[in-house]
Amino acid sequence: MSISRTHVLVAAAATVLFAAGCSDDSTTTHSTEHSSTTTAATSATASTDFNAADVSFLQMMYPHHAQAVEMAKMVPSHTQNQQLITLAAQVEKAQAPEMQQITDLLAGFGEPAPSATEGHGGHDMPGMMTDAQMSSLQAANGADFDRQWLEMMIAHHEGAVEMAQTELNAGVNPRARQLATKIVADQEAEITTMRGMLGQN
Repeated sequence: MSISRTHVLVAAAATVLFAAGCSDDSTTTHSTEHSSTTTAATSATASTDFNAADVSFLQMMYPHHAQAVEMAKMVPSHTQNQQLITLAAQVEKAQAPEMQQITDLLAGFGEPAPSATEGHGGHDMPGMMTDAQMSSLQAANGADFDRQWLEMMIAHHEGAVEMAQTELNAGVNPRARQLATKIVADQEAEITTMRGMLGQN
């Protein structure tokens, strides 16, 4: 009799454990499904946190920055004007990292990698120098180079500010708008500096 009761108790315990195991599996499965659903929803939100204005701004600003960096790299071999050399280094230091930021943002949007040559020769982009202007700058030296570089870079910066302000008016992505705000502040300050330098030449 005691043996039978023992069998019954063991069987009952096994049933309880089995039921608990099923319950845990169900809870785990439900949690996993809930987590996956939440992740999917988050991804969907992130992937739509931009519009056409953000993409256009980034795709145009990349080659625009690339040309400014190209102009900045010319300076040390074309002039001995230390103030201009320092300014050019500042331009390169600011804009080269922003080019990487632009690349990362576009990748996050699922957009193609930007091209450094887009806009050279035909693309209507504010402040971009033509191939002829870049050749003229490359051929200049000394005070003539200084004047050309300052005049071109002022126009180039004004174009960047215009593009950034368009982004602030129409873009929605917080990181793209933050970049645009920084571009406006940095480049307007440099425009003021360059106008002062141009008055000295």
